[in-house]
Amino acid sequence: MDVLVTGGAGFIGGHIAETIARSGHDVTVLDNFEPYYDLGIKERNVDAGRAAADESGSSYRLVEGSITDAELVEDLVADVDVAYHQAAQAGVRSSIDEPKKVNTYNVDGTINLLEAARAHDLERVVVASSSSVYGKPAYLPYDEDHPTTPVSPYGVSKLATEQYTRVYNEIYGLPTVALRYFTVYGPRMRPNMAMTNFVSRCLHGEPPVIYGDGEQTRDFTYIEDIVRVNERLLEDDSADGEICNVGSTDNIDIRTLAAVVRDEIDPSLELEFDEARTGDAEHTHADIEKANEILGYEPTVDIREGVSKFIDWYHENREWYDPLVRSS
Repeated sequence: MDVLVTGGAGFIGGHIAETIARSGHDVTVLDNFEPYYDLGIKERNVDAGRAAADESGSSYRLVEGSITDAELVEDLVADVDVAYHQAAQAGVRSSIDEPKKVNTYNVDGTINLLEAARAHDLERVVVASSSSVYGKPAYLPYDEDHPTTPVSPYGVSKLATEQYTRVYNEIYGLPTVALRYFTVYGPRMRPNMAMTNFVSRCLHGEPPVIYGDGEQTRDFTYIEDIVRVNERLLEDDSADGEICNVGSTDNIDIRTLAAVVRDEIDPSLELEFDEARTGDAEHTHADIEKANEILGYEPTVDIREGVSKFIDWYHENREWYDPLVRSS
């Protein structure tokens, strides 16, 4: 099968592309290499995808370009069977600074992909959405019927993205699925996330810094669980037209997360606190019953196990991954 992964040099897209290539499918990756974070991490994702393709005898093709280029997107879609749409302008705080930019990438780019997929009768389009669509909780955990009142331009753009995805299924019959990810973490994740900041600071003997009072809660989802549900959708049509939460087995408050990381690395460190950041949701917690019923989705890695696995990986790859080591 021929598969397109937009944003396939990024964190989640890179892991999906690697896994699909290892399964023997031919993969095309589209990525614009936006320097939102160190591009060396994206290069590692590409290397992993190519190595997986070499192992399985499949092909891996990298195209440097943007989902905002409708002509390029259509040319790529014309040659594939399934598309995983992971490309997006990420970051809640950056979206507050540049709301038009996040809309151009996340909304207009998604429409480019959906239009091309409709024109070429793709077998399926799997689109990455986000727990950011929920905003302030009316109740927890969030199920898919919870009100969607995002508190950042990023959340608004992801809500538009998934709703366009749903509408293309309803109106045009395009097989689509939107997955609402809940704070994905793991090897090769973006280095500007809370968990990576905690680990990096602790490894350098510096206390982890918590923004706000640390009572904010997050549903952290390990990358292997995210990849597994995406891989199933390569051929499973049972979720076509649906929007599904993809979360973890539990959630954790940020203060406890910082303490868990600190205790794994250097229990002598104190916790530090700074001002809360605008646009961050107070709480996220996924009800995954729908994904379980439709796709048999069951997360396998809880947060404490995942933190330990990530710290081990971080140690092994610190020379190229740790921002302070790279800059020294």
